[in-house]
Amino acid sequence: MASKNTPVSTWTNEQNQNFEVALSDAMKFHDFGTVDYWKYVAKEVGGAGKTVEEVKEQFDKLEKDVKKIEDGNYKADV
Repeated sequence: MASKNTPVSTWTNEQNQNFEVALSDAMKFHDFGTVDYWKYVAKEVGGAGKTVEEVKEQFDKLEKDVKKIEDGNYKADV
C-alpha cells in the first residue's frame, strides 16, 4: 500500500487495459496472489512498467471500485 509519503502511481488507459488482461492471463501460469503472479502482471503492464507494489495497489483500487458498483454506490466521472 502507498504510504502517506509515497506518491500515487499514475496509469495510462493503455496500462489499465494491459493490467486487466494481465490479471486474467497470469492465472494461466501462476497461482493468484503469489509473488510470481504479481511479477507477471507488473511485466505485462508495459510502457514504463510498474512495480509489484504498484500493481497490488491498483488491484486493491479495482476491488474497491467493483464493490462500490455491486453495492450501487459508484458514481462514474462524467
